[in-house]
Amino acid sequence: MIEQLWSGWRSAYVAGEAVDTRAAFDSGAGSASVFTQLLASGLSDDETHIVHRGQRCFAIMNAYPYTIGHLIVLPYREVADLLDLEPAEATELWATVTTAVAAVRLAFRPDGVNVGVNLGRASGGSVPTHLHVHVVPRWTGDTNFMASTANTQTIPESLMVSASKVRDAWPAAGPAS
Repeated sequence: MIEQLWSGWRSAYVAGEAVDTRAAFDSGAGSASVFTQLLASGLSDDETHIVHRGQRCFAIMNAYPYTIGHLIVLPYREVADLLDLEPAEATELWATVTTAVAAVRLAFRPDGVNVGVNLGRASGGSVPTHLHVHVVPRWTGDTNFMASTANTQTIPESLMVSASKVRDAWPAAGPAS
């Protein structure tokens, strides 16, 4: 029996209709990052997959997740580096990361969580002009041949479903244990 792999949001990319992600994500001087553009779009949080809004920072589902439940936490203000954050932004950013970890643990019950920041293009940062922290749930044995041989990730649910799970878990999520 052949199993099906569903990644519906990738169809625009496969059809050649997707935007060049380097150009879309790597805002140059004077242009807003993809995150700033989403915030200014007027779209609802459901449409943009924003799961939490704080005073200075917010959390959003990663549009190209490494795995199910992959969140990004970032300041509203577009800054490139941790050293560019104002003290209140840094405090809220790390508090939001901590709460995001707790929400991911509650929503997805992973065996572990990766938390990481890529500073600058050379570090692998896809949006080097807008600092963001990745919160990625992980499961024992969650890597498979698809990533290494086909450059493909298997994501078993849509971003909308994942975002709903994280939103539902967010208010109950306390400090990470």
